[in-house]
Amino acid sequence: MLTLKEFEAASEAVSKVAQETKLIYSDYLSAQTGNKVYLKPENMQFTGAYKLRGAYYKISTLTAEERSKGLITASAGNHAQGVAYAAKCFGAKAVIVMPTTTPLIKVNRTKGYGAEVVLHGDVYDEACEYAYKLAEEQGYTFIHPFDDPAVATGQGTIAMEIFKELPLVDYILVPIGGGGLATGVSTLAKLLNPKIKVIGVEPAGAACMKASIEAGKVVTLPGVNTIADGTAVKTPGKEIFPYLKENLDGIITVEDEDLVVSFLDMVENHKMVVENSGLLTVAALKQLDVKDKKIVSILSGGNMDVITMSSVVQQGLIMRDRIFTVSVLLPDKPGELSRVSSIIAEENGNVIKLEHNQFVSINRNAAVELRITLEAFGTDHKNTILARLEKEGYMPKIVRTSV
Repeated sequence: MLTLKEFEAASEAVSKVAQETKLIYSDYLSAQTGNKVYLKPENMQFTGAYKLRGAYYKISTLTAEERSKGLITASAGNHAQGVAYAAKCFGAKAVIVMPTTTPLIKVNRTKGYGAEVVLHGDVYDEACEYAYKLAEEQGYTFIHPFDDPAVATGQGTIAMEIFKELPLVDYILVPIGGGGLATGVSTLAKLLNPKIKVIGVEPAGAACMKASIEAGKVVTLPGVNTIADGTAVKTPGKEIFPYLKENLDGIITVEDEDLVVSFLDMVENHKMVVENSGLLTVAALKQLDVKDKKIVSILSGGNMDVITMSSVVQQGLIMRDRIFTVSVLLPDKPGELSRVSSIIAEENGNVIKLEHNQFVSINRNAAVELRITLEAFGTDHKNTILARLEKEGYMPKIVRTSV
């Protein structure tokens, strides 16, 4: 069993490389939920994620001979960077097998820490299988990203820091991919205060831990489908599963759409970039049916490439009615476009794009379609614009927005 003494040793070791990420009180999320919500910003770690903690502690427990053989792991990105950086600290060679779908920023940063990167498979599980094969062929020492008690102990140092700052914390929300972070955090939390509630949060499209807990044993999903690439795992850890069965107080699953909205919340209200997997605990807050509790949401990482970021922002604005597209029919005669534009301007709408389709009807004098993509302040403002267009004799219809 993992002991308090082991967690204390891990905290001492990890303090040499990991930043102590101070809790951030969120006025916005507290007001939204009726609780006191604090953010644990592991996205601000040197490598951009909490994974450095477990990787460094695990490697520190290896013998010099084990390190000299070279280290290998499989990862969707954050553990890769943690192992690469930790290996560099110990002067060891690191080989990282990453899924071919890994964001480019994670691949390049891993290489930047001096590791050799091998791209293989579409998901983590396929990359991991190949990494084990290479370890056997080349004699490398394998560093598992989550299914290793030592790695989980290193990740659990996050809970130690939370309790130092907020001893009376009621709930800790922790993301789950394979379960290493949740194992460390929940086990140490229960050692420090058995009354605390630790809730795991998974993407709905990769809820392998929820399925395993319900089955009472580790199960493998037939596939995963989520924008939270860091937690896109089909099979949770077998070695750590008993700890999770004992110490987790529940699991919440989150849809991808909620992650998109949570990204906007973080950017607009906290000026922080948090990757989709790290946003799981923020999105889960609205499903937590409690009030007046002290809650810590662990933001597990912030390694997100610009293209993904752009797409998430765009979709988030559309989902919040900050951007929408409306279709109106108007006679094909001079002045009609100007009239519609004036109506929108008077209602403080901002036109982003216009599409004029003269061929929507065989009678152009009766009907020409105009598609207008607009910026608005939100749902109420959008409805005001639509009502004004309808009042002026146009029949506005909302259509799929593409910007």
